[in-house]
Amino acid sequence: MLDFTALKLDDQTPIYQQVVRYVKLAIISGTASSGEELPSRRFLSALLGVNPNTIQKACRLMEEEGFLQSAAGSGSSLSFTPEMAAEMKRALLREETLRYLDSVKKMGLGRQAVLALVEDLWAEETGGEER
Repeated sequence: MLDFTALKLDDQTPIYQQVVRYVKLAIISGTASSGEELPSRRFLSALLGVNPNTIQKACRLMEEEGFLQSAAGSGSSLSFTPEMAAEMKRALLREETLRYLDSVKKMGLGRQAVLALVEDLWAEETGGEER
């Protein structure tokens, strides 16, 4: 069963979107596998301290995106292919990068300054190793 205890909610993004993103990150990182069950909507809403309708909305969105299967009385489970996970990764990376670029542009930083900053931070965080 997918563990949601590490999900830390913030005030800047709608909660249902944070839940969906958390599940996508679990899929992308390999900590969730196809066929894995999600906690019940009631349990998840109690665990996160949010309205059950919020969890319902997140589940509906995941179903619409095609990586959550729900059946009456039997709960919900993840259902995705490696290709779907790769597309999620590409889309999430693009979204995060665009958000970052928007922020640094507003700060007045140019392309070279941003690239240099990313290179420096990468070296600090990874010891210079490539991935």
